[in-house]
Amino acid sequence: MTKRVAILISGGGSNMVALAQSMLGEHPARPCVVVSNDPKAGGLAKARSLGIPTASVDHRSFPDRTSFEAALSASLARHRPDILCLAGFMRILTAEFVAQYEGRMLNIHPSLLPKYKGLNTHARALAAGDAEAGCTVHEVTAALDDGPILGQARVPIQPGDTPDDLSARILPYEHRLYPAVLRRYSDGDRTPIRLP
Repeated sequence: MTKRVAILISGGGSNMVALAQSMLGEHPARPCVVVSNDPKAGGLAKARSLGIPTASVDHRSFPDRTSFEAALSASLARHRPDILCLAGFMRILTAEFVAQYEGRMLNIHPSLLPKYKGLNTHARALAAGDAEAGCTVHEVTAALDDGPILGQARVPIQPGDTPDDLSARILPYEHRLYPAVLRRYSDGDRTPIRLP
């Protein structure tokens, strides 16, 4: 049975596009909705151009995280997703929300977890003098940027790299890694993927 995938975004949605474009042909999943916490997120227009239903739940319209997440849950429920993919969704989700989708939610994070959870990952890797950086796809748990690692891509750090340089070099790997992990995950295969 084809799995229904909801993709959550906050910005331009480049990883969302990579995921959506991968779910074709014999792929075991299809996108059912793209939801953003920002009604002006550029990724919403991209999703519509791909024929994917969209919704926005503006977190600024709610007095607290609980009411925002209740509205987000209601919006998602209308599309009956089997899997949630966080793709640049810049809101920390509570344990209560995560529990609704336990074992069914993925995230991509721009570091080699468990290193550099949270923000400013590329700057932190450079400040630490690391030889490499990269990205990680993991199953979402209640702990921030935690959960079983399902895929990683490693990218060498070059002399003189800035955070922006590193981000630009890692992004194409994100666009390969996340779809590869989702395809396996949709088939029930949680064997980690390593790139390159």
